Amino acid sequence: MKTKCDHCGLEYDEKILIKDISFEKPKNFCCKGCQGVYRLLKNEGLDGFYDKRGKTSLEPPKSALDDAKKFDLEGFREKYIREKEGFCEISLIISGIHCAACIWLNEKILYKLEGVIEVNISQANNKAKIVWDPELIQLSAIIEAIRSIGYNAYPYDARAQEANANAARRDYYARLAFGIFAVMNIMWIAIAQYYGYFFGIEQNAKNVLTFAEFLLATPTLFYTGSIFFKGAYYGVKNGFVTMDLLIASGSSLAYSYSIYAMLSGIGEPYFDSVAMIITFVFAGKFFEVLMRKKAVDTLDSISGMMPTEALVVEGQEKRFVSVESIKKGDLIELKAGEKVVIDGICVNGEGSFDEASLSGESVPVLKEAGSKIISGSICLDSVILYRAEALAKDSTINKIASLLEDAMNKKPRIEQLANQISRKFSTTVLSIAFITLFVWWYNAGFSEALIVAISVVVIACPCALGLATPVSTLVGLGMGAKKGVLFKEAKFLESLAKCDVLAVDKTGTITFGKPEVVDAQIFEKFDETILYALTKSSLHPVSKGVAKYLENLYPNLKEAKLTNIKTLEAKGVEANFEGKRIIGGNKRLLKEFGFECEDKEATNYWFAVDDKICACFILEDIPRGDAKEAIAKIKQLGISVVMLTGDNENAAKQSAECVGIEEFHAALLPQQKAEFIENLRAKGKKVVMAGDGINDALALAKSDIAISLGSGTDIAVNVSDIILMNDSLSALAKAFLISKKTYRTVKQNIAFSILYNATTIPLAVCGFVMPLIAALSMSFSSLVVVANALRIKSFK
Repeated sequence: MKTKCDHCGLEYDEKILIKDISFEKPKNFCCKGCQGVYRLLKNEGLDGFYDKRGKTSLEPPKSALDDAKKFDLEGFREKYIREKEGFCEISLIISGIHCAACIWLNEKILYKLEGVIEVNISQANNKAKIVWDPELIQLSAIIEAIRSIGYNAYPYDARAQEANANAARRDYYARLAFGIFAVMNIMWIAIAQYYGYFFGIEQNAKNVLTFAEFLLATPTLFYTGSIFFKGAYYGVKNGFVTMDLLIASGSSLAYSYSIYAMLSGIGEPYFDSVAMIITFVFAGKFFEVLMRKKAVDTLDSISGMMPTEALVVEGQEKRFVSVESIKKGDLIELKAGEKVVIDGICVNGEGSFDEASLSGESVPVLKEAGSKIISGSICLDSVILYRAEALAKDSTINKIASLLEDAMNKKPRIEQLANQISRKFSTTVLSIAFITLFVWWYNAGFSEALIVAISVVVIACPCALGLATPVSTLVGLGMGAKKGVLFKEAKFLESLAKCDVLAVDKTGTITFGKPEVVDAQIFEKFDETILYALTKSSLHPVSKGVAKYLENLYPNLKEAKLTNIKTLEAKGVEANFEGKRIIGGNKRLLKEFGFECEDKEATNYWFAVDDKICACFILEDIPRGDAKEAIAKIKQLGISVVMLTGDNENAAKQSAECVGIEEFHAALLPQQKAEFIENLRAKGKKVVMAGDGINDALALAKSDIAISLGSGTDIAVNVSDIILMNDSLSALAKAFLISKKTYRTVKQNIAFSILYNATTIPLAVCGFVMPLIAALSMSFSSLVVVANALRIKSFK
């Protein structure tokens, strides 16, 4: 005789179970572990877990687990644990979680531990964020508490999560591909059947066609549609009536009746409706999985962009060591093109650093002895020796990553309007169908009652309501892709349509992020091929800007052959040409060679041959060509526009005036941009943030909708909800237009769906609609919704 263990719920032979008579009612346990956990929960007053667990079975507690003390080791601490204001924080994956009851139990047991400050477990991926006071409790004690109730925990591994996301995407693709294949073939069969219904068809031919539909609809329902049955099961189990239940029950009833009609010859089968219902709705599910893969964990892009080793100098020796092993006071050598991994102070050398990804400044910053070196910046043109002033986990780039994680954990999720309606609608339709079944059964018999009940469900589910949102959003997403706008998830179409404030970064968003020549002052005639060769010999952004200017001015320009080319750190380039000394660079370089240069506010590039200054090029980071028109269009939609930048006041004012932005805020740090966004949201505003760099990532995460340019940094692109693929601000205006038109269409479709169901369901309940007419009505309502959604393509 099989008996269930009173803790884990697994069935065993009654003879091998441990019988515990110490309770008021004797209990049976499969092992000492289950017996111990049951006693623990009972003593702690947490035995309500078993009511919440329902019929879900658990794994018995494991006895052979590795030593939890390893979680307290220094190496583990440095790699996985973050410290904030005296508290420690870690992200764990808790294995063994099956349902909401498991999450409830883990959170309750952890909150009972002295020193645990915060516990937040995601049911989507079992990822737990735990904050604790290290003075009161160690991480090993937290792990042991989790294990004591039959679960296990290990540090969050992004690679494992990525593998799971890829597997889910492949599975969904296979299911959708089969559904589309089945629907395409069933549609051809259905055409023949409908023709035969109205104009006559031999019974044998009709039976063959029906059986062929059965063969195609069956795997579509139970293979492609299995996700809806699973969702319906867990929804009912936790007390929720969802769209999954409506889709599963409607398609199942139609399928069951179709089998009855096929075998009995009474009535008409609706296998075509079954396949189309499942496939159309599943397409929307597939898109969500496809987009979710790109956002498994945005924070991984930050750690992925940073080197894992650095060159440490110890006396006369140099060796590469891991970033985690670097201590305060260590000397680090940095070469041209390398990224800074740890904050420090420059000890020897000078050079230009690209801090655009941190501050938003497009112009390189000169660093010399005593200057602060910031992690995340890039050394452009020299060899620098600097002293580490912080550990890797306390560096600027890691602080930004930590703040970004907090922002993303608190980011609100906007639910679809269709899902909000469907919660009550689904329950109502099912209730009406069951009441109809019993009333008609009592008055007219089961066969007729079943046909009427199926008519009620088929005419209402999912028809217009099921397609109202997915079709409109898919058309909107397709239009967005054609216009260079990529929405990572369909829900962002609605979210963007509801926003009323646009906060936009300057450098790289309003402007190109690359200095361009705006004025050229020629003092002496010179050979352009010499200057072109000199600028091409340097990777400095200013030199590139001058080279591009020359290429545009002289399309077929060739490079002169220079000799003795020397790059002078943070100054420019020196070379020789046929015995002449050639110099190109900033004012500081020319002064070292004895030239007198006029002070200029803008960035400038001086060019001299021997003892004569031949030219000076003034460069600015100019706005994008379509920026002014795009900003004007966005304003016409009733959206307020504000510019946030790390640039100085004068540069910010000039750019804002050029593109027609009245409100701007300059010299902002990443944290200050994020605070500005939070303040707007605290006032009830729905905020869109558009940016392209690491300095924008925190503000992007704090906003309701984050938009980045495709050419932006990986961090900005990954944290964003919408990507402008063609780096055009006109695409930003199109994103707003498409989202508003799509959202308006969604509301129209939902309104039509409600009106349709309010009219047709009563007719079906009264028996005036047979299943065939119900299916045709459902198809008609779907066509109306699809046709209305296609109007989005008329966007101009």
